Amino acid sequence: MAELLDPGGTVVARRDPAAWERFASSFGRLAENVQQVIQGKEHEVRLALACLIAEGHLLIEDVPGVGKTMLAKSIARSIDCSFRRIQFTPDLLPTDVTGVNVFNQESGDFEFKPGAIFANIVLGDEINRASPKTQSALLESMEEHQVTMDGVTYHLGMPFMVIATQNPIEHEGTYPLPEAQLDRFLMRIQMGYPSNDAERAILDTHGSHASVEEISPVTTAAEVVAGARSVADLHVADNIKAYIVDLVTATRQHRDLALGVSPRGALALQRAARALAASIGRDYVVPDDVKRLAVAVLEHRLLLAPDAHLRGAAPGDVVRELLASVPVPGATG
Repeated sequence: MAELLDPGGTVVARRDPAAWERFASSFGRLAENVQQVIQGKEHEVRLALACLIAEGHLLIEDVPGVGKTMLAKSIARSIDCSFRRIQFTPDLLPTDVTGVNVFNQESGDFEFKPGAIFANIVLGDEINRASPKTQSALLESMEEHQVTMDGVTYHLGMPFMVIATQNPIEHEGTYPLPEAQLDRFLMRIQMGYPSNDAERAILDTHGSHASVEEISPVTTAAEVVAGARSVADLHVADNIKAYIVDLVTATRQHRDLALGVSPRGALALQRAARALAASIGRDYVVPDDVKRLAVAVLEHRLLLAPDAHLRGAAPGDVVRELLASVPVPGATG
């Protein structure tokens, strides 16, 4: 242990720096493995993995064909853990997700048959195509890591992460996710189109085979859980916490917003910032960690006021405006 100053000027006892270097090295190997498939998207891959380490859930929202499903499958293939894919459709039932009690004629009693949610990483493909009733079946699992069926609670394994995808431009036959469900996702990211160089590399790599099937695990479920536990204790200085609170408070007072960020959103931003800091071998959070994550963590938790919506404003633009206006800790006027 070594005593050093954090960005807030407070002397803190820190873990052996070598431990965080090992964590960053392991995180880097995981990111590189995923990037064998998801090329030219280093930032998005690191955000997704930071979400995993922060024990959160990820919503990937973008147009078809940019690698949303491939990113989820690549993360699952890179970890030696269980994986399930749920293709959300209008006729999908809640019990298809959570499980159902089935009568066993041999025992003369009901027994629980687990649904697809019972896996370490669950891909919910096109989640907005399922009915609100089926979407709501995920709420308890995502928030409390458990399923309750007929009064009996079944705990999910760890790690547990839901990676959901949705297409924002196709609305026919879809059911928009309610705010309560969106709030359960730690982050929402967009993949975006690749650069020209990255797209040429994709043609070379994916032209003749599906490379996601060829990557091998580089870590285990137990290592991911251990990493998440260590990151949960990573130091956040008081002035960084105050900066996070100032940001979320500003969303509640902004003229263009009918709904600002809840305390759950502030906690989510702190958790994600801890994971991002640890991913580069740092054992404390700095303002840049918060700024890099603010849009991904806060944007989907905001609800535009009607007049702002008519003007074509976007929640992400509001977050960027607040990042430019809310004073940063340590900055001088």
